[in-house]
Amino acid sequence: MTTPLHAERLRVVRETVMRLQARTVLDLGCGDGDLIIELARLPGVERIEGVDVSRDALERLQARRAEAEVGAAPRGATVVLHHGQISALGPAFAGFDVATLVEVIEHVDPERLSTLERAVFRAARPRFVVMTTPNADFNDALGVPRGRFRHPGHRFEWGRQRFRSWCEGVASRTAYAVNCTDLGVRRAPMGAESQMALFSREAQVDGARPSLSRPPRWAL
Repeated sequence: MTTPLHAERLRVVRETVMRLQARTVLDLGCGDGDLIIELARLPGVERIEGVDVSRDALERLQARRAEAEVGAAPRGATVVLHHGQISALGPAFAGFDVATLVEVIEHVDPERLSTLERAVFRAARPRFVVMTTPNADFNDALGVPRGRFRHPGHRFEWGRQRFRSWCEGVASRTAYAVNCTDLGVRRAPMGAESQMALFSREAQVDGARPSLSRPPRWAL
């Protein structure tokens, strides 16, 4: 069942990808593929690659893609799925226009965030990174008990100030610019239910695209 916040999150990320005129997208932590299904319908997107640690989730996504393609127009984005850890990204994943991490970082142990940072912002180094995560400042409004998280799989949840501080640190260390915004229903002074960061690589290099001649080693 899709919640209003989940639907709004997908809409905002989809519109951001459209605004950035992305042709290639790397969806990190793609899960069952809600975002990939949405992006594959966009006329300007040519290639989408998804990475997830759950093989079961990737198999469900493959089944959803096969079902969606029945009776669909023959022209659409090429979708390639990879089973593996985001932290193990290497040069084979370099050159994408946009990488997305939608509700992903909160599932990573805090001490491993530096490894994720290196993989995404140094190894893959896309032109743009779109990242969303819950806003802990809003938890009281949702009835989340103090000291608890919204989901048992979350390793942490950050408020707006903490998230912005981390994003600015990542940006300064990796030569990106970043802009943080609210996402979802807003309520003063807590902000919104979720939050989004858009990282833009400061030294944009046009023409860098993923190599299509050889699939990365995780391809299913």
